[in-house]
Amino acid sequence: MKPLESKASCVSLEWNCCRGRKARGSDVDSARIGTEEEERTTGIRPSDPTACICLSLIQPSLRGTLQDSSACEGLKGLAEEQVRICQRQVEAMDSVKHGAELAIEECQHQFHNRRWNCSTLQGLQVFGKVAIQGTRESAFIHAISSAGVAFAVTQACSRGDSLPASWTLSLSFPGFQWSGCSDNLSYGIAFSQAFVDNPERSRGVSSSRALMNLHNNEAGRKVKLVECKCHGVSGSCEVRTCWKAMPPFRKVGNVLKEKFEGATEVHPKRVGSRKLLVPKSSRFKPYTAHDLVYLVASPDFCDRDPHSGVFGTSGRQCNRTSHAMDGCELLCCGRGFRTAQAERVERCSCKFHWCCSVKCKQCHHLVEVHTCR
Repeated sequence: MKPLESKASCVSLEWNCCRGRKARGSDVDSARIGTEEEERTTGIRPSDPTACICLSLIQPSLRGTLQDSSACEGLKGLAEEQVRICQRQVEAMDSVKHGAELAIEECQHQFHNRRWNCSTLQGLQVFGKVAIQGTRESAFIHAISSAGVAFAVTQACSRGDSLPASWTLSLSFPGFQWSGCSDNLSYGIAFSQAFVDNPERSRGVSSSRALMNLHNNEAGRKVKLVECKCHGVSGSCEVRTCWKAMPPFRKVGNVLKEKFEGATEVHPKRVGSRKLLVPKSSRFKPYTAHDLVYLVASPDFCDRDPHSGVFGTSGRQCNRTSHAMDGCELLCCGRGFRTAQAERVERCSCKFHWCCSVKCKQCHHLVEVHTCR
């Protein structure tokens, strides 16, 4: 897939919501559409404005640095507390924007050879209905988005890019201890928790979708790297100092893709006054805080449905000799494929010339290209 020339304005987990402010009047009524039975069977609460990962800072109109806190009110898709965080810490919003862009690009890299290839839409609903169906794809979107914000904030905090010396917040969210840049990774994770999780937490976590979203958000933030340094005479390792660090984001994507493959299907169960998510089948082992969970099975993504953000696989290139997901049999959903000749230009006959350059010829090859019917 070619690189995106522009990004849409927020990763919305609702098709028509992402209202960004507390709903009023008829908005409240529409936000309550959908019964508990519908949520249980489909994993969807239609028009629930809490189900939003508001990454609205990637809209094309905000290509520059967001410097004025007064602009926060005009950002579509931010919940009320997110607007307040933006106003208090406007310097951090460019990191949130960068994290959102990282998340989309990494998602498209990880799924480029699958039926759902993380295609994006223009407008407020970047991933369309794919993100609201309670599937494992939705779980991955939440996890990679949350990780992207934590990663970008950690990086910016470590570099001190456009950040004040004491980048601290006083939040009402319980259990947060903010210490600025003295602990960059912890700060990035805490900021992601406060900002990304807020739409779910601010309105309670009684719905199955909210529980699923919050769990997957946290699972994305838990991908860390342990780095160590040895201390001792002549390179010996008599004493070893270790610390947790944020791995390269490609590593984060690789780990979360593995978690996607092994995600656990869950269903809500009430234990006393609490609602919990438990494995749907007793044959499945209990999931951990590092695992992804989902509520409903994924569609096959074979047929085009633009309204849902599904573009189907017709016209997609496939690998005729592969038996994996990128193979023509699986990717084309059994519809068959077309084969055509295409010209490929490659560098060849490269020679080193003293000193110091390498000169190559351009070779033209005819190759077979297979596309799904």
